[in-house]
Amino acid sequence: MVSELGLRGLLHDVGYAPRLAATGFHPLDGARFLRDDHAADERLVRLVANHSLALLEAEERGLRGELEAEFPLLDDHRLVDALVYCDMTTTPDGKGTSAEDRLSEIMKRYGADSPVGRFIRRASPDILAAVGRVEAALAAQPR
Repeated sequence: MVSELGLRGLLHDVGYAPRLAATGFHPLDGARFLRDDHAADERLVRLVANHSLALLEAEERGLRGELEAEFPLLDDHRLVDALVYCDMTTTPDGKGTSAEDRLSEIMKRYGADSPVGRFIRRASPDILAAVGRVEAALAAQPR
């Protein structure tokens, strides 16, 4: 059985599916699909909508108001950090990587002047902080 976090990890990029791309902003498109077509759990939908500091990218795209109104941020910061960690330490083809290399890969793929590039520049400190918090929590776990 897939864990709750595992399910969120699997679904967080569902909005990239071409048939779902109403706005072209995958967190919002994916969250709307899960909510409207599948009546998915509200917490799941809100996490998909806001994964990896999506509000900052939504702002770059002029969609922040829509995202905030429909899908408020979750208060469970550990869960939010965990999804940032999963998203930012995995390559698009599923291999493990460092957060720094992942951020660099995203910048190269989209370009520094794109909405994604501008978002990554703004969000990098917070992304790296979230990854650091998860790594610290993992290191503190008994073996």
